[in-house]
Parts: sequence; structure tokens; C-alpha cells
Amino acid sequence: MAFGWKLYGDGKTPPPGEAVAPDERLSWPLTIGIGAQHVVAMFGATFVFPLIMGLDANLAIMMSGVATIVFLLIVQGKVPSYLGTSAAFVGGVAAITAQGGGVSDKVGAILVAGVVLALVGILIQVAGVRVVNKVLPPAVTGAVVLLIGFNLAPVAAGTYWPQDQWVALATMAFVIVASLALRGFWSRISILLGLVFGYLLSLLLDATAGPITSVLGGATEATVHDRVDLSGVSAAPWFGLPTFTAPSFSLNFTLLVLPAVIALVAENAGHVKAVGEMTKRDLDPVLGRAVFADGVGTVLASSVGGSPTTTYAENIGVMAATRVYSTAAYYVAAVVAILLGLVPKFGAIVNATPGGVLGGITVVLYGMIGLLGAKIWKENRVDFANPINLVPLAAGIIIGIGNVTLVFTDNFSLGGIALGTIVAVVGWHVARALAPADMKNALLAEDGFRHGTGPALGNAGVHDAGGADPSSLDQQTTTRTMERETRNP
Repeated sequence: MAFGWKLYGDGKTPPPGEAVAPDERLSWPLTIGIGAQHVVAMFGATFVFPLIMGLDANLAIMMSGVATIVFLLIVQGKVPSYLGTSAAFVGGVAAITAQGGGVSDKVGAILVAGVVLALVGILIQVAGVRVVNKVLPPAVTGAVVLLIGFNLAPVAAGTYWPQDQWVALATMAFVIVASLALRGFWSRISILLGLVFGYLLSLLLDATAGPITSVLGGATEATVHDRVDLSGVSAAPWFGLPTFTAPSFSLNFTLLVLPAVIALVAENAGHVKAVGEMTKRDLDPVLGRAVFADGVGTVLASSVGGSPTTTYAENIGVMAATRVYSTAAYYVAAVVAILLGLVPKFGAIVNATPGGVLGGITVVLYGMIGLLGAKIWKENRVDFANPINLVPLAAGIIIGIGNVTLVFTDNFSLGGIALGTIVAVVGWHVARALAPADMKNALLAEDGFRHGTGPALGNAGVHDAGGADPSSLDQQTTTRTMERETRNP
């Protein structure tokens, strides 16, 4: 199924308890409305992360639409998802920037990582999910995701926050409050709302308090400047192509971003599982296709200077809220994104985002990326009383966060995320091979699973912790609703 959607009922919004399947659609006006919600949901992170990585945000928006269409075609419409800018590459790209790499170096390294991700997708499709799970157990995957996020702390603290500490503080506070005080869909786009708030606050302060003296990103000395520089907006045309950049390739730079592939495999697997549960379909047979499609999307986007892509949890949240899983809405969102990418004036407005605003947002976003690793540990009941998990992962995490460097020659070294990932992955498997039998057996008896942590050993592993995972608010809400309906039929 590619474009042949069946009309759901009379085309109206599904009633409680009902849902629109991926191969169905509502009336076109409603489908366009749902597609617009998907655009808003993906929008914030899709252009914030390119800004942080020093890439063209307008091009990232446009290529996210192209990548989404390619993804839906490759998975044959079975996995409704939107491909936005991936956060997993931010740390590696920051390391490339720190070593003097330019945009072409960044997108070249990302392109190679996309090829590797596509090859992993083929491996999963041919050999099955278990092979990958044996190589990348939850203990290791969680550690890699955590060190990728926390490695970015110096970027937020040293580059963005000092540009305007008070706007950064206000923006951070707004994001925190919005994510808690708002409900449903609005809480899911708290990052986007925080960016708009910080942008408007900066304009207000420029008009009332005047210029600020601070060190802009990349500069070495403080200068007097406005918080928001709109000079590029007036010069930008309304319609036109974004700026394309050809990739260039370097082994050193490529090694800095390759660890992101591990995070993307875990992220894709989690998203496909989530969509499968919501649509009541077994999507394991197409997991390899989904990972392959994500890799292809990243290759396409980076080949012209765009940002890496990945399936977006924000859009999965929209599906959960609307109960509309139609891929037609994603095609609508993709077309809108492509059209937005053809408006340079819009891109100029995005690129004028003040550094202080990015400072307030990045302290939240980078921390969230890191804590996703801890969430992987928690959900898989990883036992850190076991030295197999504790010792090698502890070393890898500190190497990644502290940017420890191992120098081989004047032209080749490993450090930070790359070295930390190697230590975590290789160290875990070496530790498991050398460990005594009781430690190995302990992996099979981690709390909450029968037959052990299935993903860790490539077995089925049935979760049996009892009750809803307290980290899943959606699951708790559904459980409470069912309990109320049972008591009050």
C-alpha cells in the first residue's frame, strides 16, 4: 500500500475506542488538519537541532519531508512515522566543530553514518532482530545514548548560555513550566513554545533595554550587539532553493558520529514497537526495513547538506492523541515541510534565533537525550550490582562525558563519544566473556523478566514486573480509565 487509502467510515473523526488504520484516511480536509498537527509536532526539534549543529535549518525542514516520503515508500506504508532531525548526531557534530570541521565535513561524516545505518537495517531484515540485540544489549545501548547526551553539557554551558544568561534562564524556566502546566499536545511541543517565548522576549529586551555585551558563539572577545539580528531576514527572498552543500569525507570526523548509529537503531526499534502496540499489528517483520529507510533518509538529506533524520516520538504522540494512524496525514506533513523549505525568508528568521534562547533550550534538550539512556536501563531492569554491567560502562561513560582522548598519531586520535562508545561496547562483551559463571547467570535473572533480559542475550524475554511502568504516563492513564470503566459500567 502506497497511496491507496480506504475512507474510514464516513470520513469523520473516530469515536472513543476506535482508530484510523495506516491504510485508511479521514476526509481530505480532516487529513490535512491532522497533517498540519504533525508539522507543528516535528517542527521545533527539526529546526532547533540543525541550528545547534551549524547546519541549514531551512534545508533540514525540506529534506525531512523528502526523507519521510522515502521512508513511507520503503516500509510500504506499514509504519506511520515522520522523519525529523536526529538529536543523536549533535554530540559528534559538536566534536567535529571543535576540531575545526566545516559544514561539508559534518554532512560527509553524517552521510557515512547513514550508509552504516542502512546496512544495519539490511542485516536486521535478513538475520533477524536477535542478532543486533546480542551485539547491543540494553545495558550498552543505554550507556551510549547517555554519554552522547551528557557529552554536550560543555556546549550548552560554554557556547550558548553565556551569550545571554538571563534570557537563557527565562527560556529554560518557560520550557519546564510549559511541559508540566500544559496538557496533551501542547505539552509535547513545549520546546517549540519555549523557543518562540525566548525569541519574543529577546525582541522585547532589544526594544526596551537595548543591546547586550557578550561573547557570541565562535568569537573570542565580547562585543556589543542586539540579541536578535534580523538583517538577513529582509535580504532573503520569499521563494527559492535553500543552500546546498556537497559532503567531504574524513575518517577522523566519521568516527566521531558513528556512535549515533547505535542510538538510532535503539530509537527506531522503540518507535516501531510503540507504533505496533498502538496499531495492534506485529511490525517486527518490517523493523529492518524501517532502520534501512532511516539510513536512506539520512543519506539523501546529508548528500545535499541537510541534517540526519530519524523517526520522531513527537509525531507518535500526535497519533496517540488523535487515534489517527493514517499514512496519508504523514504525506501531507511531508509536502508542507518541503514547501516551507522553499521559503528562504522563513529560514532566515529561524537562523536569527538568539544564542541565549538556544542556551535555555539546550540545557533541557541535552539532558533529555542523556536521560533517555537511563530510561533504557530502567525499562530493561539493567542490574548495576553486576560488574559486567557496572565496570566497563562506567569507564565508557566517563570517557564520553569528559572527552578523554587517546592519541595514536599526529593525524589520528579517538576521543569523547567515539572512544567512550568503543569502551562501552567492546568492554561489556569482554567483561561478559571473562566473568565467572555466577555473574553471567545473573544476567538471566535480572528483576522483572522471565528467562532473563531477553534483549541482552537475544532471547524472547517476557516482561513480568507487574503493573504499568511508572515512566509511561500514557499507559498509566489508559489503565486508570479501564479501571474506572470496570467499576462504573
